Amino acid sequence: MLGQPKGLIAAALANMGERFGYYIMNAVLVLFLCSKFGLSEEQGTVIYSVFYAGIYILSLVGGWIADRSQNYKGTIMSGLIIMASGYAMLSIPVLSTENNLVWLLPLTCFALFVIAFGNGMFKGNLQAIVGQMYDNLEAEAAKNGEEALKQAKAKRDSGFQIFYVFINIGGVMAPFIAPLLRSWWLKAHNLAYSAELPALCHEYIKNGTDMAAEKMNNLTTLAAQVTDGAGIAVDRMADFCTNYLNIFNTGIHFSFIASVVAMLISLLIFVFTRKILPTPGKKSAAVNVEYTPAERAAAAKEIRQRMYALFAVLGIVIFFWFSFHQNGASLTFFARDFVNTSVIPPEIWQAINPFFVIVLTPVIMLIFGALARRGKVISTPKKIAIGMGVAGMAYLFLSIFSYAQGYPSATDFRLLPVDAKSALMAGPWVLIVVYFFLTVAELFISPLGLSFVSKVAPKHMQGLCQGLWLGATAVGNLMLPVGPMLYNKIPIWECWAVFLAVCVISMGVMLAMVNWLERVTK
Repeated sequence: MLGQPKGLIAAALANMGERFGYYIMNAVLVLFLCSKFGLSEEQGTVIYSVFYAGIYILSLVGGWIADRSQNYKGTIMSGLIIMASGYAMLSIPVLSTENNLVWLLPLTCFALFVIAFGNGMFKGNLQAIVGQMYDNLEAEAAKNGEEALKQAKAKRDSGFQIFYVFINIGGVMAPFIAPLLRSWWLKAHNLAYSAELPALCHEYIKNGTDMAAEKMNNLTTLAAQVTDGAGIAVDRMADFCTNYLNIFNTGIHFSFIASVVAMLISLLIFVFTRKILPTPGKKSAAVNVEYTPAERAAAAKEIRQRMYALFAVLGIVIFFWFSFHQNGASLTFFARDFVNTSVIPPEIWQAINPFFVIVLTPVIMLIFGALARRGKVISTPKKIAIGMGVAGMAYLFLSIFSYAQGYPSATDFRLLPVDAKSALMAGPWVLIVVYFFLTVAELFISPLGLSFVSKVAPKHMQGLCQGLWLGATAVGNLMLPVGPMLYNKIPIWECWAVFLAVCVISMGVMLAMVNWLERVTK
């Protein structure tokens, strides 16, 4: 693209393929864990959050490996191969029973660890390579004067936004894969999709006819619906539940094969384009300069200030990801339980976020560009503060809507008869509004946060600092189970109000630090 570094699109395409494979799995993961193993929402979210956190924590390991070895490209390629092996393990369909649960669930968790480790070797290091592209661009521009350098620096934020768009092109397609394969496999066995049925089937297998009367009535009603009105006799209900769970989850297992293919495509793209990509820190390592004690002290002070600024922003970002990544936890459960998913499965709603990223990124870039031309540049720290406020608007809307509808906790809502729940279901427009606000917030925080890290990180610590950014995301992800816990225990408008408060407080703290952060990043 005009004025952007050579290699940006190659790196973005490699990342797009990896993200496509990753989001196939991520779109269904927490629901898959519940439907396959009969886990509660809280239990499934704990595994999901540890896995999600592991991705970002292990980015520190991946960054350390690349920084120590100075073999960023080899580390990235190894990460893709490791991820492909993890997805291959997940793609093997094995029916979960009481007899094999003791090894099948740990094996699934091990496969998730393998994926997280591979992702940790890939994600932060590719971002470090993109950051190095802009370091090189600015170094070349500096030779042509201050004005050329200023123009080159202005391209960094827009470059990371372009990079982020390619990530989300993969993300917008991926959520459709698993639901389509699952529905196809169910239809091939003369069954239909029901979001509620897996949990009820697991409970019947566990408790039989001793399950609560309300749930037994819902199970009977839904069994008739998915068998096109044929109905299931009580003495055949156990066989039906086992068969439905097996077919339901086997269709999801097939989708992980698509993730393996996506990893291999991403690997091929990277292999064929790696020669045009820079190596972070390589040029700096080749230069040997003697410094006076005063110069070394000044450099050490500057590095400390930069690291203080980095950790301050990371502290805010933790709470953004805690709120934003509810899209794979409590917001996914909300889509399943409170939104009419008779036509569109709950997993597919996660495609709204990357779709908005693709559509809104050019708009936001145009706005930022127009402001810059008028001399009204909004600093990256200020953009992050604005993003926290916009994220709060998503939860403000959802809290008001849920209060107006009189929604109880999710646990109480699921006990209602099928017809009564159907009458209270929200329309799809509710999720569209929520994801619109969350996406705008994401565009103010995520790609610009990556840009911020690349600005403040010492040159010899690019991979590690990108890993720290991802590590802050990990801490936010470890807090994810709080969402489903509140979602199931209290009226859900109160659950969304908690996230609203988190976003507003974080915005206030960030605004209080803006002047200091702007000085450090000059």
